Amino acid sequence: MAFVEFARGLKVTLLTMLKPPTTVQYPEERRVLPERFRGRHALHRYENNLERCIGCFLCAGACPAECIYIEAAENDPANPTSAGERYARIYEIDELRCIFCGFCEEACPTGAITLEPIFEFSNYERGAMIYDKAMLLDQPQVAEEAAAAS
Repeated sequence: MAFVEFARGLKVTLLTMLKPPTTVQYPEERRVLPERFRGRHALHRYENNLERCIGCFLCAGACPAECIYIEAAENDPANPTSAGERYARIYEIDELRCIFCGFCEEACPTGAITLEPIFEFSNYERGAMIYDKAMLLDQPQVAEEAAAAS
């Protein structure tokens, strides 16, 4: 009985050894990400340049890691920042605490926040991984677009 199990394990090892390696020469060659990959957060605007975020706190409430911090402020009717009565004066996401579950994206009623297919964000300092509103509103380039641009 033990020999049969040993032979099965050895068969798997031998079949794996005969396959070609799946090494990707990163960053020159990039692997194709799955369609539903969840990476870096991004805040979006409407076509008229108003922010989509209305400061409703639904994304922060849905976040199991509690990595989203929002401070809302009343919108100025003469010079509105967003389409709603309020806007997010401060919007921060601690990317190191985030578990990239996508609950914030699902909870947002205006589609203000999305998880983009970008996984290339690293830093040597913890403070740089807390993304503020300005960093989130700047539209990041998707890896394929960045590779094609260079």
